[in-house]
Amino acid sequence: MVDYAGDPMSMVFRALGDPTRRAMLRRLAGGERTVGELAEPFDMSLAAASKHVKILERAGLVRRRVAGRTHHCRLDATRLARAQRWLAFYERFWDEKLDALDTLLAERRSGRTST
Repeated sequence: MVDYAGDPMSMVFRALGDPTRRAMLRRLAGGERTVGELAEPFDMSLAAASKHVKILERAGLVRRRVAGRTHHCRLDATRLARAQRWLAFYERFWDEKLDALDTLLAERRSGRTST
């Protein structure tokens, strides 16, 4: 297995690859939550939720603050913004492809209506 520990972008995409972690980030976009609050919508233990949070932390997407026994998490969107900028390059590629498809479909529609 390849170790991507030194590559922040790979760690972000690995963290985002799991639907549970994406849902946790979505909830954190609304404000700080405890690990227990992040676990609530899922059928999982606090330990399992904490493992997900650790992956999000290592990717730099979440910051955790401990107050007594309660762990409070907040979103840190800096690396998400970097990932979005990286993806924006490919957005231009897809925009070009979709524009070409739109042109082709428009040509075919106009060809059908004239016959």
